[in-house]
Amino acid sequence: MLYWVLKYWVIGPWLRVLFRPWVEGRENVPDSGAALLASNHLSFSDSFFLAVVLNRRLTYLAKSDYFTGRGVKGFFTKLFFNGVGQVPVDRSGGRSAEAVIHTATRLLGEQALLGIYPEGTRSPNGTLYRGRTGAARMALEARVPIIPVAMINTYEIQPPGVVKPRLRRVGIRVGKSLSFERYEGLEDDRFILRSVTDEVMYELMALSGQEYVDMYATRAKELIAKGDRADAQSLVDSET
Repeated sequence: MLYWVLKYWVIGPWLRVLFRPWVEGRENVPDSGAALLASNHLSFSDSFFLAVVLNRRLTYLAKSDYFTGRGVKGFFTKLFFNGVGQVPVDRSGGRSAEAVIHTATRLLGEQALLGIYPEGTRSPNGTLYRGRTGAARMALEARVPIIPVAMINTYEIQPPGVVKPRLRRVGIRVGKSLSFERYEGLEDDRFILRSVTDEVMYELMALSGQEYVDMYATRAKELIAKGDRADAQSLVDSET
């Protein structure tokens, strides 16, 4: 219930008034049934804006740290994420990665609309980075479509590290559903998973207009932290 209260009475109205979000392709999100929404990730606010413009409830796999904090801040953070129905997962890698896949597959089996960020983390400089294959595996195992979603201008209003957002208009472009039924039974083939992931990232690049760099965002963050170089081409050159 808290999800709908926040969307229509608390957070949603403020976002609509202050940022006037526009949306293209909302009809590409099915009214019912399971689907995986794969979005670029530019800002902490991405999840809020996407949820506001969709008619269906959107579930995210939230990192478990949001549910284990201490003190007053930890209490209210846990209360918020539990209240809006988000699901805690351990994203530290290794065996926990398998648990994430199983959790996502279970939710999709329950006909959930599941949101995921293939890049794995927020872009450090507004560039689109290489996608990780987890979303592809989730879609193939659950036999559901992937719907690409591009967030527009959210980096400009609140890039990583910025607490107070700038007032600019935000946009969301929803692409057409991508079906991968032709790969049924091949969810353990890493070449297939990479192919599916790259197809999704290409669609995100086309929808968002972002420059694409074939490098993981986590690696880009490391390079930027070391040399303070935010230009995407400089990051590519440093890798080669």
